[in-house]
Amino acid sequence: MRYTVRLPLWVALLSLAPAVHADDTTAKKNALSTTKAEAVDKAVKAEMEKQELVGVAVGVIQDGKVVYLQGYGLADKEKKTPVTTKSVFNWASNSKPFAAVLAMQLVEKKQLGLDADVRKYVPEFPDKKVKITTRHLLDHQSGIPHYDNGKVIPIQRKYTQSDPFADPVVALDKFADSPLLFTPGEKTSYSTYAYILLSAVVQKAGDSPFAKQIDKRIVGPLKLTSFEYDTPAGKPTWVTGYEKKGGKVTAVADVAHDWKHGGGAFKSDVGDFARWAVALINRELVSEATEKAMWEPQPTTDGKPSTYGLGFVVEGGDRLKVSHNGKQEETTTRLVIYPKQKSGVVVMCNCGFGDVGKISTAVFAALAEK
Repeated sequence: MRYTVRLPLWVALLSLAPAVHADDTTAKKNALSTTKAEAVDKAVKAEMEKQELVGVAVGVIQDGKVVYLQGYGLADKEKKTPVTTKSVFNWASNSKPFAAVLAMQLVEKKQLGLDADVRKYVPEFPDKKVKITTRHLLDHQSGIPHYDNGKVIPIQRKYTQSDPFADPVVALDKFADSPLLFTPGEKTSYSTYAYILLSAVVQKAGDSPFAKQIDKRIVGPLKLTSFEYDTPAGKPTWVTGYEKKGGKVTAVADVAHDWKHGGGAFKSDVGDFARWAVALINRELVSEATEKAMWEPQPTTDGKPSTYGLGFVVEGGDRLKVSHNGKQEETTTRLVIYPKQKSGVVVMCNCGFGDVGKISTAVFAALAEK
C-alpha cells in the first residue's frame, strides 16, 4: 500500500547515506559486500519512504550465517532516537514458531503426544465435547477463535496473584469459555488463543514453567542476550510503537503482551531474531525428522491442503520456503528462510501499519542484483 502523506523529518532521514544508524560492533561483524550492503540499504529505505515507516531493523542470512544486521530510521520519533541493531522490537506472532519448536522438542522426548487430547495435559481447559489435539493447535485447525472472528468468552474469577496471567494456564481464562468455530481439523483458522493453550500444554507436559523451558532449551543454547517477555516495565532499548490514523503517524500507548506467552509475548533485538532464524536453518534445536514434520503442510480432515505446517507457514518444492509474520498495534515482523539454500531475511518494524513482507521481498531482490 502506498501513502500520499509525507513526514518531513522522515524524508530527511531517508536521504542519509547507506548504513545509517549502524553501531560499530555490528559493522565489524557484517560479512556482506559493500555493494550488496548498499543495495540492501537503498531498497529498505525506499520501501520505508513509500510506507512512511518510522523505524526498521533488518537481518540477512547467507550460507547459514548472519552476514548483515542494520537499523534504519527512528526507535523514538519524538526523542529522535535512532534504530540500531540493539533496539528491541516486539516479535508479535513470530512468537508462535518459537512456541512450536518448544512443543516439538517435547514430542521428540515422548513427553507430549501430537495427537493426544490437550486436556490430557491441561484438564483446566474446559471440555468442548470434541477432541482438540496439540497438532490442531500447531497448525491452526483447533477451531478456537482468534480475537474477533467469533464469540470470545473469558472466565470470570478473582485472583490473589498480582500478575496471574504470567502463568499460561491461568491466561486461559482470557478465552476458555469461548465456543469453537468448527470441529477441530475441519478447517484452518488462525488463532493466537490456540497458542496460549499450546503454551499451557508445553508447561504441563514439560513439567516446568513455560518461561524456564524457553530459557533452558532455546534462549540459553542460542545465547539470545536480548530476548525477553513483553512485560509492563518498558526499558530504554525498547522501541516506541506507531500507528497511522487519518494519514497521521502517532505513537501507540505501550501495552504489555506477556499474557499471550507463545501466542505473541516475545521481543528482542534484530541480532537475536536473526540468530533464531539461523538456528532453524541449521537444525540446531530439533532433529531432521522433527524438522520435516514441522515443515510439512497439514491437510484438513477432508484432505484439503493448507499453507500451515506445525508452527510455520510453508511453501514446498525444491525451493522450500518457511516463514511467519507478526503484527500488533505497535509492531510488524517477518521471518522468511529458504532452508535448502541456507538463506533468509528477518525484518522488524515499530509500526503496526508496516508491510514488512514488501521489505523482505525488496531485500531479497537487492541481494539478487548483479
